[in-house]
Amino acid sequence: MMSNPEPEVIVYSTPTCPFCVMAKRYLAQKGIKFVDYNVAEDQQKAFEMVAKSGQMGVPVLDIKGKIIIGFDKAAIDEALSAK
Repeated sequence: MMSNPEPEVIVYSTPTCPFCVMAKRYLAQKGIKFVDYNVAEDQQKAFEMVAKSGQMGVPVLDIKGKIIIGFDKAAIDEALSAK
């Protein structure tokens, strides 16, 4: 029996964060599938985000285990291209 692997791209965001919207739009434009967690409503995911990043601010992206804080196109592209 195989367990579901963790998604390759996770976005921790809030609905009112403009940089979160830009990050998710950027991923969508590149055709990247991602899981979006609203940390304003999901306290467990908020704790998970802080544990991974050490940050309270959003967005936080987890791309194949690489943590990116904020909307940083260059860092996103670099993490996506890593094997």
